[in-house]
Amino acid sequence: MSTRVRITLSEIEQLRDVPGVEARYGDEHIAMSVFRFDSEMLVTPHLANLVGHDSPMLHLRRYQDDGLFDRFAYHASELWSNGRDVWQQPQPTGQMLGD
Repeated sequence: MSTRVRITLSEIEQLRDVPGVEARYGDEHIAMSVFRFDSEMLVTPHLANLVGHDSPMLHLRRYQDDGLFDRFAYHASELWSNGRDVWQQPQPTGQMLGD
């Protein structure tokens, strides 16, 4: 397991008993971070050869149907629904890229 995943899981574990906090594993390559708050969303598409904090952050607001907000929301929802609960599933043991 990559160091980045191990560190993230360690940090998330501290939030395990906080109501409403969920975390999931996914098999897809996810090259973005998404934080959604009602009709606003912060999206960071991770660009090649850059770490996340060097990539641009988009502040999206939902003003219309099927706009950029809805497209990112749908994509994130699909990834989430296909994910596995971090606290209900055994942690992956295979080698990941970056190890």
